[in-house]
Amino acid sequence: MAVVLILLVFLLTTSVLAYFGVGDLTGALTFPGRITGAVLIVVSFATLLGAAAVVDHWFWNSFVYSGVVALIGASAAFLTNVMLLVEICDSGDKLRFKVAFGLLAVGSAWAVFAVWRTSVEIPAPKRVAAAVIVTSVIAVANFGYQSLYQPSLRDTQPLIKLTMEEPVLRQDHKAFAVPVDVRLENHSDVAFYVLGSEIHTMGERVPLSTKDRLRQQWRADAEQWNKSVEKNPLSRREIHESGELVTAQPVMPYGVWIDANDAFATRVVVQMPIDTPYDQVAFYASASFARKDRLGLTLFNLEGYSWAGGKVPKWETRNNDDAVVYRGRVSENNAIDALTRDPRYVTVYWNFGTHGASVASVIARYGEEGTQPESVSRYGIVDVEMGPIDRILWDIKTPR
Repeated sequence: MAVVLILLVFLLTTSVLAYFGVGDLTGALTFPGRITGAVLIVVSFATLLGAAAVVDHWFWNSFVYSGVVALIGASAAFLTNVMLLVEICDSGDKLRFKVAFGLLAVGSAWAVFAVWRTSVEIPAPKRVAAAVIVTSVIAVANFGYQSLYQPSLRDTQPLIKLTMEEPVLRQDHKAFAVPVDVRLENHSDVAFYVLGSEIHTMGERVPLSTKDRLRQQWRADAEQWNKSVEKNPLSRREIHESGELVTAQPVMPYGVWIDANDAFATRVVVQMPIDTPYDQVAFYASASFARKDRLGLTLFNLEGYSWAGGKVPKWETRNNDDAVVYRGRVSENNAIDALTRDPRYVTVYWNFGTHGASVASVIARYGEEGTQPESVSRYGIVDVEMGPIDRILWDIKTPR
């Protein structure tokens, strides 16, 4: 009976590790993930040899070291099952896998004890112990790097650069245009998905006070900083009124990516009448990125509009903005998480209203977008903002 149970633990461990190992070796998005797949395949081969050694050790004894091979196989199965159980308990969602690996961990621990009780003769025990320790350290280090350290690592994030060109007057002098060059630059060694990006223009009235403004008015201006993306300076004479949205548009298609050490460039043109009431214009840009080695992204499509039934969480409607909603299916970067976690979706909200525009993204299970879980730490979500880049309009509006 003991042999049957030990063989069952060995064979189940072999099949599970081989399945995960092949999946990681062929499909993991990182090199350490591929190494993890190779390690799992090696361990699955060791447990398979251990199963054969158990049969020989219990019944035939045709191979003098079959007991040692069985013990090593049981130890490898125990160590690997425990590490996988830790990872699944930390990030997995499906209870059946936690229960299954919990049973395999207990079963492999019992297998180690059962084989050890048969008085296995270990040749050169110090060398065997050293080999087991070194192998265990390597396996644990790779597991820690792949599952613990790497998800918390944040490399150099992408940048947004805005460069304003000289305004151009229309021939009839009744309108003018301001060209702005936009660059999304990735100076890191990993590609980034562009989940969403936008640039918008704010028109601002800045009348001048005829006398010095009071200190209490400065305090009132400072209190507005936490209520708006606009951070107008405290000024003795300038009266900064709330800006008004002039233009807003996406920069890049949703769901594409920028390769490592690459960039995307485009130009937008803002046209305004010469008699515009604004004293200056301010350009802002924002984008939401996700590391391409942390996730895969498929089926990225338009989901809907907030004014036409599209669902937008409360944290995205605090300013009564309108929003265009996009959604895509997220695939995990390794086979273990892909099988043990529920499907995740990335939802991107391009918000716009009289106060301005912005882009926000969240990765969650379908219907749980309002909780904003895991986006930054697990999938490497990076939100980047640029601006304001101001341009005074007095020289353009002054008759020539």
